[in-house]
Amino acid sequence: MEFSKLSAPTLKELFVKELESMILSGRLPVGTQLPPERELAASMQVSRAVVNAGITELARKGFVTVRPRVGAFVADYRRDGNIETFLSIVSYNGGNLRQDEIRSILELRIALDTLAVELCAARITDREIALLRESTERIGGAKTFEDAVENAFSFQHQLALFSGNALLPVIFTSFKPVIRTLWLRFCSLYGISALYDNTDALCVKLEQRDFKGAVGCLTAAVQNTIHGDKPIYY
Repeated sequence: MEFSKLSAPTLKELFVKELESMILSGRLPVGTQLPPERELAASMQVSRAVVNAGITELARKGFVTVRPRVGAFVADYRRDGNIETFLSIVSYNGGNLRQDEIRSILELRIALDTLAVELCAARITDREIALLRESTERIGGAKTFEDAVENAFSFQHQLALFSGNALLPVIFTSFKPVIRTLWLRFCSLYGISALYDNTDALCVKLEQRDFKGAVGCLTAAVQNTIHGDKPIYY
């Protein structure tokens, strides 16, 4: 058996993580001017080179705006962010997101799932629908929450693949850590059977090739966790 080599985070990575945490937590509000690099370096006990490289990375991620000869300012990452910003948000605080972030992710999931179903309408095959049914039944037969969630992700990822859009599966994979956490919470509150029922209802609509009904089904299931009778946050 081979084991992966362990490596400690660099000082630059620690610097970036600390600044991201301060920005995402609100301790550094949008528009705040950061101290000069020399002052930051002394305060955080790192070199100016570490601070300079860290500020450059934070700017690339949309967390900081650098104004030549003026200084670095906390940017509005919701306006200026990119995919790296999103990945930082979902990993912030060990993946323990705030309510508004959870709601935002669930709303985005509705949009992505809807797109996947709508694209599948013109191209999904009977064999691919049969594969979705297999994933659905593996959820129902799962003995642990972890197995149920893994199969639920398999269903969603396959649906994205069958859509024919090259980027959808990649986006779904980038969501996996946080979606897995939310599904585990859902299962702990309502049981594997509830996760199976949601997936089965969607799968039935796909088997019937009722794609409009499938969109309604998945929308209702996710909305139910936002402000319905099966909330996953309070």
